[in-house]
Amino acid sequence: MPSNPRSMMPVLHSTKDLQIVEPPTATREGVGIFEYTDNYTVFHYGRMPDPIPGKGEAVCHMAVANFAMLEAAGMRTHFRRFIAPNRIEFTLARLPDLTARPFTPEQGNYLIPLQVLFRNELPPGSSVHRRLAAGELTPADVGLHVIPVVGEKLERPFIEYATTREDVNRFIAPGEAQRLAGLDDEQFEAMRETTVKVNEVLTGHAAKIGLSHCDGKVEYLVAGDQELVLADSPGTPDESRMMFNGVHCGKQVLRDWYVGSGHEIPVSRLIAEGVPRSQWPQPAPLPPAFVPVMTDLYRSLSEAWTGERLWDAPALETVTRAVTEIIGK
Repeated sequence: MPSNPRSMMPVLHSTKDLQIVEPPTATREGVGIFEYTDNYTVFHYGRMPDPIPGKGEAVCHMAVANFAMLEAAGMRTHFRRFIAPNRIEFTLARLPDLTARPFTPEQGNYLIPLQVLFRNELPPGSSVHRRLAAGELTPADVGLHVIPVVGEKLERPFIEYATTREDVNRFIAPGEAQRLAGLDDEQFEAMRETTVKVNEVLTGHAAKIGLSHCDGKVEYLVAGDQELVLADSPGTPDESRMMFNGVHCGKQVLRDWYVGSGHEIPVSRLIAEGVPRSQWPQPAPLPPAFVPVMTDLYRSLSEAWTGERLWDAPALETVTRAVTEIIGK
């Protein structure tokens, strides 16, 4: 590692800070460090005003455990090493220039500008319900014959694609996703099949500890040898929607409070109307009693997921009851 690595740079739409240790080039992969912060994001607004103490460390431990599980299942990831208490070192790829022709695997070493999403259930808060109601999706698109009810479990998971480099990410058709990824038919299918396998591994683990893994997303990079590599932090509560006894275990709890209390920030409308970000309204802070409950939730989820008793957090059953009570207030 160089003696003077670059300082941590916040990624305002992310819950992680990035340190570039060795920048990637056209011929060499780089090295980066993610610091998992106590920030959370909702509504595409970016970082919200209240940190959740302990969240970053809890999520980081889940990410490290997931990289180990996925690699044991034969998948290649960008993970290099854990740096206690809340950082990981990872393989850093180039960001493609979206105004030019897409990168292709022959050019190697680039981050694919896509989220690949998998859905197993359609719980409260799933965007599928809104998109079906708006006519942006049909039941056939999600493998159903009729409009699904809230909470419906799908007979088989389905895969979707969304952009990652826009102010508000868009769901896109597979054809546009393949073009953005710069992959041929075989490579694009390999990415889909890997996503299905990621889902199987993470959903199977969740079931063992009594969690419903409703949906999630993964990202990929193309390595210098032209092979697909799992990136980001699959299977963490920032990337997956998990529920315990019908209660959300992640940022959907925070979304629900903002919506239920009338404090939702209408980011999509603000962007559509061309309102400069500097003129957006400031989000309301969370009620003081809410924050320690969320700390317990993230720590309890992490301990249940990893089997590590680092904070002696309350059991998930206890914490999710507290979540239900505070959301109802």
